[in-house]
Amino acid sequence: MESTSLLERILRGVALVLVVVFFMFPILWIVLMSFQTNETILSVPPSVIFSPTLENYQALITGKLTTAAGTLDIAFMRNLGNSVFLSTASVLIALLLGVPAAYAFARHKFRGSEDIAFTLLSFRFAPPLLVLLPLSLYFQKLGLSDTYFGLIWVYQLICLPLILWIVRGYFEDISADVEYAYRIAGHSWFATFRKIALPLAGPGIAAAGLLAFIFAWNNFVFALVLASADKQPVTVGALAFVTASGIQYGQIAAAIVLSIAPVLALAIYAQRYLVEGLSLGAVKG
Repeated sequence: MESTSLLERILRGVALVLVVVFFMFPILWIVLMSFQTNETILSVPPSVIFSPTLENYQALITGKLTTAAGTLDIAFMRNLGNSVFLSTASVLIALLLGVPAAYAFARHKFRGSEDIAFTLLSFRFAPPLLVLLPLSLYFQKLGLSDTYFGLIWVYQLICLPLILWIVRGYFEDISADVEYAYRIAGHSWFATFRKIALPLAGPGIAAAGLLAFIFAWNNFVFALVLASADKQPVTVGALAFVTASGIQYGQIAAAIVLSIAPVLALAIYAQRYLVEGLSLGAVKG
């Protein structure tokens, strides 16, 4: 019996290691590529033994990309800053608008509420190309083309529906009796929302904000069409590494490492909120 249990634990450990290696190997390979030159990366057969270099990161930070055709100016760090600003501002505005709306949809049922909520959700699943042409025309007339405000506005098509539907589910899982008891004590609707509903739905709000940030960070099409180079995020700025003299794989790998770092740091920070939300959901009821 003990030998069977020991064998089972060993097999589970081996299976877990294989799964982790399978999913983490691409990330590890990208990190290794970021410390290699193009010649080393394109060598056949590939090797994990090489002389590491910081030239790729130096090119990104200094904005000077050296190729066979000469030195090119790149604005990766500015694009990275644009990504941070656009994603953060878009999520904050979506939280400011979406959380109260989610609470209203969860607590106050009115005629057409489900239709309105579904319409908002449909914006999230609509192909970006479906709205790009009319948006570009409207933005030109309104003077919003090539502006941060215009991009943040468009990013609400990504963030707002996601936050609305996820947070709405958390509010619906909260017992209305708790809020009713607080209201009976003489407190207003806003005080009930701020002191009771928001803290209880905190893990859900954090999870929705994190997912919205990731989707906004990874957006490519909106910024490509509606913004110029000085306002484009890192997803569009990465096109600068495809040059006439070839594809700069080392710089692309370094750019990937630097671009996923903020999202990874945010995910690690928000992990405790996600775990708390899963724990509350497990013991509820």
